Amino acid sequence: MNLQSDDFELFGVERRFAQERAQLDARWKELQRQAHPDRFASEGAAAQRVAMQWSVRINEAYQRLKDPLARAAYLCELGGAPVRAEDNTSMPTQFLMQQMEWREALDDAHDAQQIDALGLVVKNAERDALARCAALLDEAHDHVGAAQQVRALMFLARFARSVEQRADQLGQ
Repeated sequence: MNLQSDDFELFGVERRFAQERAQLDARWKELQRQAHPDRFASEGAAAQRVAMQWSVRINEAYQRLKDPLARAAYLCELGGAPVRAEDNTSMPTQFLMQQMEWREALDDAHDAQQIDALGLVVKNAERDALARCAALLDEAHDHVGAAQQVRALMFLARFARSVEQRADQLGQ
């Protein structure tokens, strides 16, 4: 294992968006078993510290790889197109208009049925955006386009949380 490896190299998987979760889970367990500090107890404190660093590195990589949004953002970064969500919030006008319509619908929703319907619409939009992101990354190798799609997914995820919070307020 090499600390300088990217997450995909570390886990021995192809550098692409599409990943098998079961494969990632199995590889994570195997890597954690290899790097567990208890395996190095007889080798002293320095070896245990290095094992702990490895364990942390493996966990960080696993968290990034298992989460589709984090994995997409990481692939964009590796492809030279960091998402930069904190200072690049530009989105297509149509997307922003849709967000405004959804916000209004959420504000106007007064019962569980309306909230559920809006939640389903958002869930479908997230699914479609993830599929577009996967195609941009794995087929078109368009990291700049994928970075914009990741920013859209971040908007959608925040809105989905707002829908959940509103559902909780209504006692669902």
